[in-house]
Order: sequence, then C-alpha cells, then structure tokens
Amino acid sequence: MDFFRPTSLADALKLKSAHPLALCINGGTDVMVELNFDRKRPETLLDLSAVTELNQWSEAGDSIVLGAGVTYSRIQTELHAQLPGLAMASRTVGSLQIRNRGGVGGNLGSASPAGDAHPALLATGATVNVSSVRGGRSIDIHEYFIAPKKSALDPDEIIISITIPKARGGQQYSKIGTRNAMVIAVCSFGLAIDLQTRKVGTGIGSAGPTPLRAVEAEAFAASHLDWEKGAALAPELLAEFGALVSAASRPIDDIRGTAAYRRHTLSVIAARSLKWAWTSTNEFRST
Repeated sequence: MDFFRPTSLADALKLKSAHPLALCINGGTDVMVELNFDRKRPETLLDLSAVTELNQWSEAGDSIVLGAGVTYSRIQTELHAQLPGLAMASRTVGSLQIRNRGGVGGNLGSASPAGDAHPALLATGATVNVSSVRGGRSIDIHEYFIAPKKSALDPDEIIISITIPKARGGQQYSKIGTRNAMVIAVCSFGLAIDLQTRKVGTGIGSAGPTPLRAVEAEAFAASHLDWEKGAALAPELLAEFGALVSAASRPIDDIRGTAAYRRHTLSVIAARSLKWAWTSTNEFRST
C-alpha cells in the first residue's frame, strides 16, 4: 500500500490527480475501522490531516464555510450558535476521541446512509465544495448522494469545504440507537426552520439507500405554521408531519432494526423535532 501525507492543498490535489483511486482520510475514524477488519484494502492512502486549509472555518455573509477537516468537537464548541442542528448531530458522533478526530468531510466522503452529519446538512440546504487540478465546483447537498455509499464526487476530486447557511430559525437533530453513545443510528432526523424564507428543511438518515428529504412534510409544515405570531402547534399537525416524514423514508430490515420500527420512530422524532424547533424559533423572532 502506498501512503502519501501532503502538507498543502496544491500538493494534495496533484497527488489525487496522479492517483485517482487513492482513498482520502483525515481523522480516519471510518477508514481505519474498515482497514482493521480487512473490509477494504486500497492500493493508496492519501492522508489529508496535515493540510491546514481543510482545518479552518470562516464566515461568508449569511453562511459558514466549514473546512472538511474541522472536527466534530470544534463544531460543538465553536459553531453551536450559528449551526445548532449540525452541533447537535456532532454531539452524537461516537466517543470523545472520535469527535476529536472525525469531521464532516469524512462523513461526506463515505456517503453512508447512516452518516450522522447528513440529515442536518440536508435540512439546512448545504453545499459541498470540491476541487481537483481541473478546478473547483460546488454540489448541492440534495444532489450529492446518488446511491448507497456513492456520491457525486469525481475520482480525482477532494472535498474542500461545506457551505452551510447560518440558522435563521429553530433547528433540531434526533437520533435513535440501541444506546445513548458510540452507536450507529437506527434512524435519524434533522430539521431546520427558516423564518426569513418561511420554509422548513428536513433530512432523514439510516432509513433509505441514501440520506433523504421529506419534501411533502416540508411543504405541509411550511403551509401550516403561524409565521406571524408563532402560535403553538396542535397535536394533530405534529402527528401529520410525523406521518409524512415516515412515509418519505425507504427503510429495510437489518441487524440494527426493522423497517417498521424505523418508520414508527421517524414519525415520533419528527413530530418532536418540529415542536422543539418551532419553540426555539421564537428566540429568532424576537431578535
């Protein structure tokens, strides 16, 4: 196995161009597990952890440009106000050691349907910024996942950053697992309310071949929320929203749970998420 550890983005892009089948790692929290269990044996590893350009974040108007290598721990501590949904998701990732090493770029690179960051990114309408020696481009998060563990990334491209709109309303993230920590999601759900555009975004994890949106649930919620006064949500509205989210899922039976269980739990956590996010939206309305 060949191993490369570039210290600049330019060198990393050159190496990826020369070795398009090279497997990129940063924290290595997904890749090393597969290597240790001999599930994957790539010919070339490209370690990006020394590329400082990937380990920074910045503000760009109403958005945060999050470097692909910024760790979950940093997202929790540094970006919880601007990106509350993603910060909530970050708190559920593995152990403290994993959160200190792993980041959103690796999550997107693996493109797993169970990736913890994916529902929050879908709900906020993030953009994945990628680059190669041919140049850079941006991929809408809703077009990024194309098949199980397969993304729209070209073989010679590297994920550079993710552009994520700052919260303009309440956000929530919920995850169902067999225990409270260090667990792969049985299912998960992200939600973001935007007071300015009067839209609701959703993201479903671990309940389909790829991370999914609940488009009909989004439209239903947006058309029934009291955007002017922020009136409390009726139980019937919450139940219907949960049912629409459940209907948008495409789960299977596997070792972590049945399809029926996933559909049921999604309806419950979606309803709760909408209630909690709508309550916290009042904080944005008063500012």
